[in-house]
Amino acid sequence: MNKPYVRLDKDNAAVLMVDHQAGLLSLVRDIDPDKFKNNVMALADMAKYFNLPTILTTSFEDGPNGPIVPELKEMFPDAPFIARPGQINAWDNEDFVKAIKATGKKQLIVAGVVTEVCVAFPVLSALEEGFEVFVITDASGTFNPITRDAAWDRMSQAGAQLMSWFGAACELHRDWRNDVDGLGALFSNHIPDYRNLITSYVANTAGRNNG
Repeated sequence: MNKPYVRLDKDNAAVLMVDHQAGLLSLVRDIDPDKFKNNVMALADMAKYFNLPTILTTSFEDGPNGPIVPELKEMFPDAPFIARPGQINAWDNEDFVKAIKATGKKQLIVAGVVTEVCVAFPVLSALEEGFEVFVITDASGTFNPITRDAAWDRMSQAGAQLMSWFGAACELHRDWRNDVDGLGALFSNHIPDYRNLITSYVANTAGRNNG
């Protein structure tokens, strides 16, 4: 049976950044560390670009998980920041769920570390409560492809949609005519090959205008 196409809507989406903590980031081995950090920041930039409500949460910061990646805290100084004292599933934390429901959004864009725990548990909980959930796979990381694939299967079978940050940005934007320069800058800042494309576009546009 074909399922309806549920697409991201920038007016109905919130972003959840779950446990992107200094200690946990060192566990990520299913994606190159530099690429992973770039993807996390790309997702954060996407949230800022589309003005999406963003919620940050950490787990047991005083333990080995460590503090949140400082760049995220700097980017979202006014965003809800829930430092969970111990709950492994962020959805078990009342303040976290309250912050999500306070946004009034029904679509949740989720990424975190590690994929099969910090991402999968709240994703499954949110699906159970009727949210539409979109997991940003390349801004989530874990120990190896085996654990990652098992987590992806579990979430997708429960109804989550798996996407890249680039795919999510394009679906939120819908139409290039909405804004070329802003989206082009977002992509160029995080995808070197896209910077080449935009540089070429800008040069050609300038040439046409001058001509």
